[in-house]
Amino acid sequence: MNQTLKIPGSISAVAIALTLSACEPGEPPVAPDPAAQDVYFERLSLLCDKAYPGQLVSDQEADADMIGQPMVMHVATCDQSEIQIPFHIANADGTWNRSRTWIITRTDDGLRLKHRHRHEDGSLDAVSNYGGDTGSEGTAERQEYPVDNESIMLFKQEGLDQSITNTWAVEISPPGKQEARFAYELRRPDTAGGRFFRVEFDLSNSIEPPPPPWGDEE
Repeated sequence: MNQTLKIPGSISAVAIALTLSACEPGEPPVAPDPAAQDVYFERLSLLCDKAYPGQLVSDQEADADMIGQPMVMHVATCDQSEIQIPFHIANADGTWNRSRTWIITRTDDGLRLKHRHRHEDGSLDAVSNYGGDTGSEGTAERQEYPVDNESIMLFKQEGLDQSITNTWAVEISPPGKQEARFAYELRRPDTAGGRFFRVEFDLSNSIEPPPPPWGDEE
């Protein structure tokens, strides 16, 4: 007779059913390895309600105004299917740009990354809700999100044809790893302008969460 141990729903992103055989006590239980995307999503969920400092590590001229500026990522909301991560950038005058939020969602086929952009009055920017879906299993540390058709149409509509070949990536180190980091990256082939943007955040140093992004104020 078989019995099944069920792991609580609070960690259902990597929950596994372990089947124990009472008729064959000599055989150890065998658990399948969790999928890379489940481990990745669970690692992000472990950061929920926490904020971390970061900085620009790429050096393209297009991002010159961000070089050396303080940055903060805040894993603000999490549930079993969606994680929202506001991205805050300090301006040279000491104010903060709180217009950006990264949204990672589970889908039937993998994971999806979308970008929400708002103005200071809370209204959506004309270029918002763009991103893409994973095209492969990826790894527990890195997932890549090639641009989707909805975003291609939006970019063309807004005169951003150079962005129709974008691929974004988000990385998350294993818990407890020395020099653990979270990274966000944008790449574009040389044939489309050779874009490369990357920011990294120090996961060993949580800080006081920032104010909510524009439009999410209570």
